[in-house]
Amino acid sequence: MIANQKSILELQQHTGVNVNRCYQCGKCSAGCQLADEMDFPPSMVMHMLQTRDEELFQQLLNSKTIWLCVSCQNCIERCPMSIDIPQIMDYLREKSAGEHKINHQSRDIVAFHRAFLDSIKYTGRLYEIGLIAGYKTRTFHLTQDVKLAPKMYAKGKLPLVPEMIKGTRNIKGIFSKTKI
Repeated sequence: MIANQKSILELQQHTGVNVNRCYQCGKCSAGCQLADEMDFPPSMVMHMLQTRDEELFQQLLNSKTIWLCVSCQNCIERCPMSIDIPQIMDYLREKSAGEHKINHQSRDIVAFHRAFLDSIKYTGRLYEIGLIAGYKTRTFHLTQDVKLAPKMYAKGKLPLVPEMIKGTRNIKGIFSKTKI
């Protein structure tokens, strides 16, 4: 239990969110579009953090929930205490990745995140072919959706050459300051 006291303190210091402010009304879970897909809905995540139980904290780090959250902020809007659950989810994702505890079922989501961020890092904006190539090489889903590519290309949705922004060095500088 003492180890998790440190984890909760770190969470609070890193996010500025006090999990003890949650009084379990359940509005966050009721408004979450992905709650049915999660192993722990947002209100349960808050409860698990409030218990300060190390085993429950480790379950969160190994959960699908933290990777399914899309940070839509619907939970914050519904919360009478304005608790920033997406900020908590970001912290838990960072901690999970740092401790190599990414849920096996969430590996495709993580691969997509990384491919998306790589696209932004190198071009300054989304380059669809780079995103697709990065995702497919990370997941080995090489033939998935392959029939869509010619149709998308014909409609001008898949440019062969990325559009670069001015100042990509500045973007790379931002990424150099992150843990990604």
